[in-house]
Amino acid sequence: MSSPPRGELAAQLTPVVREAVEAIGFDLEALDVHQAGRRRLVKVVVDGDDGIGLDEVAQASRAVSAALDAHEHLIAGPYTLEVTSPGADRPLTRPRHWKRARLRLVKVKQPEQVEWFGRVGEADDSGVVLLVKGELRRVEYRSIERAVVEVEFKQPPVEELALLEGTRSEEESE
Repeated sequence: MSSPPRGELAAQLTPVVREAVEAIGFDLEALDVHQAGRRRLVKVVVDGDDGIGLDEVAQASRAVSAALDAHEHLIAGPYTLEVTSPGADRPLTRPRHWKRARLRLVKVKQPEQVEWFGRVGEADDSGVVLLVKGELRRVEYRSIERAVVEVEFKQPPVEELALLEGTRSEEESE
């Protein structure tokens, strides 16, 4: 029995893998299947509300491996499983990405504008509050072409963090 084409196989595996990942408290960010010689490479990207470290990647790998073993008829052949975190350069594309990036510095590109930097405040389902050059600015996600977290090697200024703490919703601060 042969397995389905790559895109179709990824679509069939996604609900199986998503269930396994969500059962241990993480989110499935991406799933891709590539042919790698005689084997398939199943690449799974997972994330969590507090980020994800090596121990969590190992936990997710065990959960996904067990789920794929239980559904081995879908792959129908040898495969290599690779479970990873999104990485620091992952674009912020969903509200949950922005919520996880709270207080982090981001580079934002809007259509027709140059790139600019801001620090992330409160995020909801439609937009985010960013601290830009000392001023709080609400930006709707639909107006953002691309945004990524900037890696910082020093602590953010205390004044910036204090300004952003005021953007925390009542529900969040309880």
